[in-house]
Amino acid sequence: MSETLLKLTDVHKHFRINGRQVVNAVSGVSLEVRRGEIVGCVGESGCGKTTTGRTIVKLYRPDQGKIEFQGRDIWGLSRAENLDYRKKVQIIYQDPYASLDPLNVAAASIAEGLTIHKMYPGKKERSDRVRQILEMVGLNPEHGSRFPHEFSGGQRQRIGIARALAVEPELIVCDEPISALDVSIQAQIVNLLMKLQQSMGLSYIFITHDLSMVKQISDRIVVMYLGSIVESAPSGLLYARNKHPYTKALLSAIPIPDPTIERSRQRVLLSGDAPSPINLPSNCAFSKRCPYATERCLAERPPLAEIEADHFVACHYVENM
Repeated sequence: MSETLLKLTDVHKHFRINGRQVVNAVSGVSLEVRRGEIVGCVGESGCGKTTTGRTIVKLYRPDQGKIEFQGRDIWGLSRAENLDYRKKVQIIYQDPYASLDPLNVAAASIAEGLTIHKMYPGKKERSDRVRQILEMVGLNPEHGSRFPHEFSGGQRQRIGIARALAVEPELIVCDEPISALDVSIQAQIVNLLMKLQQSMGLSYIFITHDLSMVKQISDRIVVMYLGSIVESAPSGLLYARNKHPYTKALLSAIPIPDPTIERSRQRVLLSGDAPSPINLPSNCAFSKRCPYATERCLAERPPLAEIEADHFVACHYVENM
Protein backbone atom coordinates (compact mmCIF):
# COMPACT_ATOMS: atom_id res chain seq x y z
CA MET A 1 0.00 0.00 0.00
CA SER A 2 1.30 3.46 -0.90
CA GLU A 3 2.37 5.86 1.80
CA THR A 4 -0.31 8.28 3.00
CA LEU A 5 1.02 11.71 2.07
CA LEU A 6 -1.86 13.90 3.24
CA LYS A 7 -4.68 13.17 5.67
CA LEU A 8 -7.66 15.34 6.54
CA THR A 9 -9.74 14.37 9.58
CA ASP A 10 -13.14 15.99 10.21
CA VAL A 11 -12.08 19.36 8.76
CA HIS A 12 -14.50 22.28 9.10
CA LYS A 13 -14.13 25.80 7.71
CA HIS A 14 -16.62 28.59 8.38
CA PHE A 15 -16.78 32.19 7.23
CA ARG A 16 -18.60 35.04 8.95
CA ILE A 17 -20.64 37.49 6.90
CA ASN A 18 -22.02 40.76 8.23
CA GLY A 19 -20.34 39.90 11.53
CA ARG A 20 -23.19 37.59 12.56
CA GLN A 21 -24.13 34.90 10.07
CA VAL A 22 -21.83 31.91 9.58
CA VAL A 23 -21.34 30.25 6.18
CA ASN A 24 -20.42 26.57 6.58
CA ALA A 25 -18.12 26.18 3.57
CA VAL A 26 -16.59 22.86 4.63
CA SER A 27 -18.31 20.58 7.13
CA GLY A 28 -16.51 17.48 8.36
CA VAL A 29 -14.31 16.51 5.41
CA SER A 30 -12.08 13.46 5.95
CA LEU A 31 -9.76 12.53 3.10
CA GLU A 32 -6.47 10.77 2.39
CA VAL A 33 -4.07 11.31 -0.52
CA ARG A 34 -1.44 8.66 -1.12
CA ARG A 35 1.97 9.28 -2.62
CA GLY A 36 1.83 9.33 -6.43
CA GLU A 37 -1.97 9.37 -6.44
CA ILE A 38 -4.36 11.70 -8.27
CA VAL A 39 -7.53 12.37 -6.28
CA GLY A 40 -10.31 14.05 -8.25
CA CYS A 41 -12.72 16.29 -6.34
CA VAL A 42 -16.06 17.06 -8.00
CA GLY A 43 -19.37 18.69 -7.14
CA GLU A 44 -21.50 21.67 -8.09
CA SER A 45 -20.48 25.26 -7.38
CA GLY A 46 -20.49 26.10 -3.68
CA CYS A 47 -19.93 22.54 -2.48
CA GLY A 48 -16.62 23.41 -0.77
CA LYS A 49 -14.07 22.01 -3.23
CA THR A 50 -11.96 25.14 -3.53
CA THR A 51 -12.20 25.98 0.18
CA THR A 52 -10.92 22.49 0.99
CA GLY A 53 -8.00 22.96 -1.41
CA ARG A 54 -7.10 26.37 -0.03
CA THR A 55 -7.23 25.05 3.52
CA ILE A 56 -4.78 22.31 2.55
CA VAL A 57 -2.26 24.86 1.25
CA LYS A 58 -2.76 26.96 4.41
CA LEU A 59 -4.45 29.91 2.76
CA TYR A 60 -7.27 29.26 5.25
CA ARG A 61 -7.04 27.91 8.79
CA PRO A 62 -9.65 25.26 9.62
CA ASP A 63 -12.05 25.99 12.49
CA GLN A 64 -12.11 22.34 13.49
CA GLY A 65 -10.39 19.12 12.52
CA LYS A 66 -6.86 18.08 11.66
CA ILE A 67 -4.67 18.16 8.55
CA GLU A 68 -1.56 15.97 8.57
CA PHE A 69 1.22 15.87 6.00
CA GLN A 70 3.53 12.85 6.22
CA GLY A 71 2.08 12.16 9.65
CA ARG A 72 2.58 15.65 11.11
CA ASP A 73 -0.09 18.22 11.96
CA ILE A 74 0.53 21.13 9.56
CA TRP A 75 -0.69 23.66 12.14
CA GLY A 76 1.84 22.52 14.73
CA LEU A 77 4.95 23.09 12.62
CA SER A 78 7.86 25.35 13.52
CA ARG A 79 8.65 28.29 11.25
CA ALA A 80 11.32 26.33 9.37
CA GLU A 81 9.06 23.26 9.07
CA ASN A 82 6.21 25.44 7.85
CA LEU A 83 8.42 26.90 5.12
CA ASP A 84 9.35 23.37 4.07
CA TYR A 85 5.65 22.39 3.98
CA ARG A 86 4.82 25.33 1.74
CA LYS A 87 7.57 24.16 -0.61
CA LYS A 88 6.27 20.59 -0.72
CA VAL A 89 2.61 21.54 -1.20
CA GLN A 90 1.84 23.91 -4.07
CA ILE A 91 -1.31 25.15 -5.83
CA ILE A 92 -2.31 25.89 -9.43
CA TYR A 93 -5.08 28.47 -9.54
CA GLN A 94 -8.18 28.56 -11.70
CA ASP A 95 -7.56 31.96 -13.26
CA PRO A 96 -4.11 31.96 -14.89
CA TYR A 97 -4.15 35.73 -15.40
CA ALA A 98 -5.25 36.87 -11.94
CA SER A 99 -2.73 34.54 -10.28
CA LEU A 100 0.28 36.17 -11.98
CA ASP A 101 1.80 39.52 -11.04
CA PRO A 102 1.20 41.75 -14.11
CA LEU A 103 4.39 43.71 -13.30
CA ASN A 104 6.64 40.64 -13.27
CA VAL A 105 7.97 38.86 -16.33
CA ALA A 106 7.39 35.09 -16.41
CA ALA A 107 10.94 34.24 -15.34
CA ALA A 108 10.65 36.45 -12.24
CA SER A 109 7.37 34.81 -11.21
CA ILE A 110 8.86 31.33 -11.57
CA ALA A 111 12.10 32.29 -9.78
CA GLU A 112 10.31 33.89 -6.81
CA GLY A 113 9.76 30.55 -5.07
CA LEU A 114 13.39 29.59 -5.63
CA THR A 115 14.48 32.79 -3.88
CA ILE A 116 12.11 32.32 -0.93
CA HIS A 117 13.21 28.73 -0.36
CA LYS A 118 16.88 29.47 -1.07
CA MET A 119 17.10 26.94 -3.87
CA TYR A 120 19.67 27.29 -6.67
CA PRO A 121 21.34 30.27 -4.90
CA GLY A 122 23.63 31.28 -7.76
CA LYS A 123 22.19 33.66 -10.34
CA LYS A 124 23.21 31.43 -13.25
CA GLU A 125 21.93 28.30 -11.50
CA ARG A 126 18.57 29.94 -10.88
CA SER A 127 18.37 31.21 -14.43
CA ASP A 128 19.18 27.74 -15.79
CA ARG A 129 16.51 26.21 -13.54
CA VAL A 130 13.90 28.67 -14.81
CA ARG A 131 14.77 27.85 -18.43
CA GLN A 132 14.58 24.12 -17.64
CA ILE A 133 11.12 24.50 -16.06
CA LEU A 134 9.85 26.59 -18.99
CA GLU A 135 10.90 23.83 -21.38
CA MET A 136 9.27 21.18 -19.16
CA VAL A 137 5.88 22.91 -19.47
CA GLY A 138 6.20 23.38 -23.24
CA LEU A 139 7.40 26.98 -23.43
CA ASN A 140 10.56 28.42 -24.95
CA PRO A 141 13.29 29.99 -22.76
CA GLU A 142 12.70 33.39 -24.40
CA HIS A 143 9.15 33.36 -23.01
CA GLY A 144 10.71 34.12 -19.64
CA SER A 145 11.20 37.77 -20.59
CA ARG A 146 7.53 38.38 -21.41
CA PHE A 147 4.81 39.84 -19.19
CA PRO A 148 1.53 37.96 -18.45
CA HIS A 149 -0.54 40.08 -20.86
CA GLU A 150 1.69 38.97 -23.73
CA PHE A 151 0.62 35.33 -23.39
CA SER A 152 -2.49 33.39 -24.36
CA GLY A 153 -4.61 31.80 -21.62
CA GLY A 154 -3.05 28.39 -22.14
CA GLN A 155 0.46 29.81 -22.01
CA ARG A 156 -0.34 31.70 -18.81
CA GLN A 157 -1.57 28.50 -17.21
CA ARG A 158 1.68 26.79 -18.25
CA ILE A 159 3.54 29.55 -16.38
CA GLY A 160 1.35 28.87 -13.34
CA ILE A 161 2.25 25.19 -13.57
CA ALA A 162 5.94 26.07 -13.99
CA ARG A 163 5.82 28.27 -10.88
CA ALA A 164 4.36 25.40 -8.84
CA LEU A 165 6.91 22.89 -10.18
CA ALA A 166 9.96 25.11 -9.70
CA VAL A 167 10.34 24.36 -5.98
CA GLU A 168 10.08 20.57 -6.51
CA PRO A 169 6.81 19.88 -4.64
CA GLU A 170 5.38 16.51 -3.67
CA LEU A 171 1.69 17.47 -3.76
CA ILE A 172 -0.09 19.99 -6.00
CA VAL A 173 -3.64 21.21 -5.48
CA CYS A 174 -5.01 21.84 -8.97
CA ASP A 175 -7.94 24.22 -8.43
CA GLU A 176 -9.95 23.90 -11.65
CA PRO A 177 -6.82 24.55 -13.75
CA ILE A 178 -8.59 24.16 -17.10
CA SER A 179 -12.03 25.72 -16.54
CA ALA A 180 -10.92 29.19 -17.72
CA LEU A 181 -9.33 27.83 -20.91
CA ASP A 182 -10.66 27.16 -24.41
CA VAL A 183 -11.76 23.58 -25.00
CA SER A 184 -9.00 23.10 -27.56
CA ILE A 185 -6.38 24.01 -24.93
CA GLN A 186 -7.84 22.03 -22.04
CA ALA A 187 -6.68 18.65 -23.34
CA GLN A 188 -3.14 19.99 -23.83
CA ILE A 189 -2.95 21.18 -20.20
CA VAL A 190 -4.40 17.91 -18.86
CA ASN A 191 -1.90 15.88 -20.92
CA LEU A 192 0.93 18.09 -19.63
CA LEU A 193 -0.15 17.59 -16.00
CA MET A 194 -0.37 13.82 -16.52
CA LYS A 195 3.08 13.69 -18.11
CA LEU A 196 4.61 15.73 -15.28
CA GLN A 197 2.88 13.61 -12.63
CA GLN A 198 4.30 10.42 -14.09
CA SER A 199 7.82 11.74 -14.65
CA MET A 200 8.14 13.48 -11.26
CA GLY A 201 6.07 11.12 -9.08
CA LEU A 202 3.74 13.93 -8.00
CA SER A 203 0.45 13.64 -6.14
CA TYR A 204 -2.49 15.80 -7.24
CA ILE A 205 -5.78 16.89 -5.76
CA PHE A 206 -7.62 17.73 -8.97
CA ILE A 207 -10.63 19.99 -8.38
CA THR A 208 -12.90 20.25 -11.38
CA HIS A 209 -16.42 20.52 -12.79
CA ASP A 210 -15.56 18.39 -15.81
CA LEU A 211 -16.89 14.95 -14.88
CA SER A 212 -15.89 13.29 -18.14
CA MET A 213 -12.29 14.46 -17.84
CA VAL A 214 -11.82 13.67 -14.14
CA LYS A 215 -12.48 9.98 -14.88
CA GLN A 216 -9.48 9.88 -17.22
CA ILE A 217 -7.03 11.67 -14.94
CA SER A 218 -7.94 10.44 -11.44
CA ASP A 219 -7.06 7.30 -9.52
CA ARG A 220 -9.77 8.06 -6.98
CA ILE A 221 -12.70 10.49 -6.94
CA VAL A 222 -14.50 12.20 -4.08
CA VAL A 223 -17.92 13.77 -4.62
CA MET A 224 -18.79 16.78 -2.45
CA TYR A 225 -22.18 18.25 -1.64
CA LEU A 226 -22.78 21.27 0.58
CA GLY A 227 -19.37 21.09 2.25
CA SER A 228 -19.26 17.33 2.85
CA ILE A 229 -18.08 14.23 1.00
CA VAL A 230 -21.08 12.09 0.01
CA GLU A 231 -19.21 9.43 -1.99
CA SER A 232 -15.61 8.36 -2.51
CA ALA A 233 -14.26 5.49 -4.60
CA PRO A 234 -11.60 4.49 -7.13
CA SER A 235 -12.36 6.17 -10.45
CA GLY A 236 -13.54 3.11 -12.40
CA LEU A 237 -15.62 1.85 -9.49
CA LEU A 238 -17.36 5.19 -8.98
CA TYR A 239 -18.45 5.37 -12.62
CA ALA A 240 -19.46 1.70 -12.78
CA ARG A 241 -21.15 1.22 -9.39
CA ASN A 242 -21.96 4.65 -7.98
CA LYS A 243 -24.48 4.53 -5.14
CA HIS A 244 -25.31 8.03 -3.90
CA PRO A 245 -28.31 9.65 -5.67
CA TYR A 246 -26.36 12.90 -6.04
CA THR A 247 -23.48 11.10 -7.76
CA LYS A 248 -25.96 9.44 -10.12
CA ALA A 249 -27.44 12.84 -11.00
CA LEU A 250 -24.02 14.35 -11.69
CA LEU A 251 -22.87 11.48 -13.90
CA SER A 252 -26.13 11.42 -15.85
CA ALA A 253 -25.36 14.97 -16.98
CA ILE A 254 -22.24 13.87 -18.89
CA PRO A 255 -23.03 14.04 -22.63
CA ILE A 256 -22.43 10.86 -24.64
CA PRO A 257 -20.89 11.37 -28.12
CA ASP A 258 -23.46 9.12 -29.77
CA PRO A 259 -26.73 10.78 -30.91
CA THR A 260 -28.73 7.54 -30.70
CA ILE A 261 -27.71 6.79 -27.11
CA GLU A 262 -27.95 10.43 -26.07
CA ARG A 263 -31.55 10.73 -27.31
CA SER A 264 -32.72 7.54 -25.62
CA ARG A 265 -30.97 7.68 -22.25
CA GLN A 266 -32.69 9.04 -19.15
CA ARG A 267 -31.30 11.97 -17.21
CA VAL A 268 -31.57 12.08 -13.43
CA LEU A 269 -33.07 15.52 -12.84
CA LEU A 270 -32.99 17.06 -9.38
CA SER A 271 -35.77 19.31 -8.15
CA GLY A 272 -35.33 22.23 -5.80
CA ASP A 273 -32.19 24.02 -4.68
CA ALA A 274 -29.42 23.03 -2.30
CA PRO A 275 -29.99 24.19 1.30
CA SER A 276 -28.24 27.37 2.42
CA PRO A 277 -24.74 26.84 3.84
CA ILE A 278 -25.65 29.50 6.41
CA ASN A 279 -28.23 27.26 8.07
CA LEU A 280 -27.07 23.70 7.52
CA PRO A 281 -29.75 21.10 8.21
CA SER A 282 -29.08 18.51 10.92
CA ASN A 283 -30.55 15.79 8.70
CA CYS A 284 -29.29 14.58 5.31
CA ALA A 285 -28.47 17.78 3.41
CA PHE A 286 -29.57 16.14 0.14
CA SER A 287 -32.91 14.83 1.45
CA LYS A 288 -35.08 17.67 0.04
CA ARG A 289 -33.80 16.95 -3.50
CA CYS A 290 -33.48 13.17 -3.29
CA PRO A 291 -36.09 10.95 -5.01
CA TYR A 292 -35.43 8.15 -2.50
CA ALA A 293 -35.63 10.17 0.74
CA THR A 294 -37.43 8.55 3.68
CA GLU A 295 -38.45 9.83 7.10
CA ARG A 296 -35.11 8.66 8.43
CA CYS A 297 -33.30 10.86 5.88
CA LEU A 298 -35.36 13.86 7.02
CA ALA A 299 -34.46 13.20 10.64
CA GLU A 300 -30.89 11.86 10.68
CA ARG A 301 -27.67 12.70 8.83
CA PRO A 302 -26.01 9.57 7.37
CA PRO A 303 -22.30 8.97 8.16
CA LEU A 304 -19.74 8.35 5.42
CA ALA A 305 -19.51 4.55 5.62
CA GLU A 306 -17.46 1.96 3.69
CA ILE A 307 -19.84 -0.26 1.71
CA GLU A 308 -17.08 -2.20 -0.06
CA ALA A 309 -13.30 -1.99 -0.26
CA ASP A 310 -12.29 1.69 -0.61
CA HIS A 311 -15.85 2.71 -1.55
CA PHE A 312 -17.49 5.11 0.91
CA VAL A 313 -21.02 6.50 0.72
CA ALA A 314 -23.04 8.80 3.01
CA CYS A 315 -26.59 7.61 2.35
CA HIS A 316 -29.28 5.77 4.33
CA TYR A 317 -30.85 4.51 1.07
CA VAL A 318 -27.73 2.47 0.24
CA GLU A 319 -28.22 0.35 3.34
CA ASN A 320 -31.45 -1.01 1.87
CA MET A 321 -30.10 -1.72 -1.62
